[in-house]
Amino acid sequence: MKTIHEPLAPKNELLAKSQQHSSIIASILLLIIIIAVTAPLAGEFFLSAQFKDDVRRLYLNREKVSEKPFSYQQLDGLPVPVQKYFKHVLPEGRPAIQSVRMLQKGQFKTDIKKDWIDIEGEQYVTTQKPGFVWKGKTYMFSARDMYLKGKGKLVVDLFSFYRLQKGEGPKYDEGELLRWLGESVCYPTNLLPGDNLVWFPIDDESAQLIYYYKGISLSYNILFNSKNEIERMETQRYMADKNKEKWVNKLSSYQLRDGILVPTYIEAGWQLKDGYFPYAKFQITIIEYNKFEMF
Repeated sequence: MKTIHEPLAPKNELLAKSQQHSSIIASILLLIIIIAVTAPLAGEFFLSAQFKDDVRRLYLNREKVSEKPFSYQQLDGLPVPVQKYFKHVLPEGRPAIQSVRMLQKGQFKTDIKKDWIDIEGEQYVTTQKPGFVWKGKTYMFSARDMYLKGKGKLVVDLFSFYRLQKGEGPKYDEGELLRWLGESVCYPTNLLPGDNLVWFPIDDESAQLIYYYKGISLSYNILFNSKNEIERMETQRYMADKNKEKWVNKLSSYQLRDGILVPTYIEAGWQLKDGYFPYAKFQITIIEYNKFEMF
């Protein structure tokens, strides 16, 4: 009995199919490469546009600050270390600061148990009506932290296009307002007493600051060093949207900027039962006042 065999496909036909298959794979790989390259660029462009819009809304929402220059008479009745602080950092006759813009570089931890990573920051602030917009960027993620129109928000994106975290609500409203108030040491006319801000004595080296805004009452215990500079600020803040813990800001490396003495190094951390855990260390490289445009 003879076995009947199927005719074999011509060699050129097999070669054509192989080339077609290789072409499809190459096209898929090329498409993956294009997406991998363009997606982060598109994400970066989109986030940059959002950041610019946030800054625009921040400045549109500002209120005019009193043009009355700073006078030592404004310090009458304040706790002694507070009076010494203002006389040390603010020259008499200094107009109130209306807005701030600053650039920062430093290190950050995404969790108190994780390693430090390098980060660069860009921030814009208004004073009379509390507000700020901050953008931080690392090699892996970008973040936007803000307090706008009485609302706080934190947004974190991986490689500029994948949303890792978005936080907002009453806890963030309070937390971001706390950040704005704590960073007022970088624009100290904002810490002068007024309708919403009151100082109370504690001892010869510390005082309590209380601030009221939109039904929220905030307080800091503030420690002054022997140079009459604010060295440490402590308050209670929600940690990772959970319970409140002691939040600490450490300030140092005071330098003159536009005639005002301000800290150029800021460290933030949590004082927990297990000890002190810093998570942010920033060096302010540029700080400028009363300029209503972006860098």
